[in-house]
Amino acid sequence: MQATQAQISPKELALFDLDHTLLDVDSDYLWGEYIVKHELVDEAQYRTANQKFYQDYIEGTLDATEYNEFVAQFLSSLPMDRLHELREDYIKSEIEPHIRPKAMEVLCQHVEKGHEVVIISATNDFVVSAIAKRFGIEGANVLSTPLEIKNERYTGKLTDKPNFKEGKIYHLNKWLDKQQSAGTTFDKTYAYSDSKNDIPLLEWADVAICISPDEALHAHALAHRWAVEDWSI
Repeated sequence: MQATQAQISPKELALFDLDHTLLDVDSDYLWGEYIVKHELVDEAQYRTANQKFYQDYIEGTLDATEYNEFVAQFLSSLPMDRLHELREDYIKSEIEPHIRPKAMEVLCQHVEKGHEVVIISATNDFVVSAIAKRFGIEGANVLSTPLEIKNERYTGKLTDKPNFKEGKIYHLNKWLDKQQSAGTTFDKTYAYSDSKNDIPLLEWADVAICISPDEALHAHALAHRWAVEDWSI
């Protein structure tokens, strides 16, 4: 049953990109480097492909479905408990040292003000869901690229569109529909990102904040009088 108008209570919403926004690194790329370093994949083959996809991302030409299926193929090769062990070690060794203190400070300020905080990332849900917990954000408020699981194993496929570029608006709108059905709407929205790939998300928000932005986003931010902040560590 949908909430009646009287039951709907407006709030403020803060959307945070993950890689090079909350983190000083790219968690997707680092996961690939991690499994190479631990000899879980063929080094030459995997690293070459991983670097090519990362370069495509930087250049704005990434085929996000192809890339996420590439990542998911490795995940499909191991049982879930082993993947969780690897992920925990990866987060402790490769991610925690790169959490930006300023990012944590700003995110916590939104939480303290009673705002709804969402992490919205193009990276897959296997990686993002666990990193988000380091920021105190649980699964219902994590939007990422969804990977398919059947019989407790990853299949190597996606269950929906990649959460990338305009795909972030697609997944965000689905999330907002659920929020409205539960009685919550948002009368002011903020979006934080570093990347030109997130211009659609930043344009969607009432307040756009560009975090240590790439060259293209920096130029766009200046032209549109968006805030620019340096959170790098």
